[in-house]
Amino acid sequence: MKDTRKEFEEAIAVCRDVFAGKLKDYGASWRIMRPASVTDQIYIKASRIRSLEVKGVAMVDEGAVPEWIAIVNYGVIGLIQLERGFADEVDLSAEESLVLYDRHIATATELMLAKNHDYGEAWRMMRTSSFTDIILMKINRTKEIEGRGGRAEVSEGVDANYMDMINYALFGLIKLGIKCDGE
Repeated sequence: MKDTRKEFEEAIAVCRDVFAGKLKDYGASWRIMRPASVTDQIYIKASRIRSLEVKGVAMVDEGAVPEWIAIVNYGVIGLIQLERGFADEVDLSAEESLVLYDRHIATATELMLAKNHDYGEAWRMMRTSSFTDIILMKINRTKEIEGRGGRAEVSEGVDANYMDMINYALFGLIKLGIKCDGE
């Protein structure tokens, strides 16, 4: 039997390494992004994945894996921005950013484990293209909520949608066979 928590941790480690590397290159430059801009970045990444799935060929020499990783990382950035608000300048160190990353990814993981228990690992029978479509749907839901000033009448909020996007992207990475050592 597969160990979902271990697979999640391996995929998260890959995403976190990319996040940490980009912090070294750019710092926490993403702090200037408003949540709606973060949502649009996730949209760009999910749209590219869908395009690759539909067309079956890429004109840019990168596959879908970097896009799935970016969805995870932008999802965490979105959660941080919702919590702290956007800034006019970089106001977080790399170390502070990683502490926030770890806290938010832990919350998303706990949500996944609870849902995975209730749904009985149904994601394992799904296609990665379904993960793409669900993420795109969650983006549209998020845009609707953002268009109403972040208020939802009866639905989950923007934060819950970001967490779901993170988790579906991690499922996608697992289904693609991502390992901690990048294999």
